[in-house]
Amino acid sequence: QVQLVESGGGLVQAGGSLRLSCVASGITVTDRTVGWYRQAPGKERNLVAEIRSNRDTFDDASVKGRLTISRDNAKNTVYLQMNSLEPEDTGIFFCDTWQSETGYWGQGTQVTVSL
Repeated sequence: QVQLVESGGGLVQAGGSLRLSCVASGITVTDRTVGWYRQAPGKERNLVAEIRSNRDTFDDASVKGRLTISRDNAKNTVYLQMNSLEPEDTGIFFCDTWQSETGYWGQGTQVTVSL
């Protein structure tokens, strides 16, 4: 059974940092692409970063230089390091992956950035 569990969110002041974790079970993160998505209040879910099996990464232009995705193979975990956070980064952050044409999401972790 595939399961993704996010953690690490919280309330932070603008300019602060958080590190989000996505712990996977039932799959191996090194074998596939894992993405982080943000869903702002009242808006749709959008991709902010992803890491591929060969460790290539993609970052959305809105977060370049501020958010870094990485992977710990031994812990089967994908991280999202977020620096210089802005109020516009507020939202629920989800991780996502695919296996056998089926997509899997975690339950999300809330990030709130105050002025």
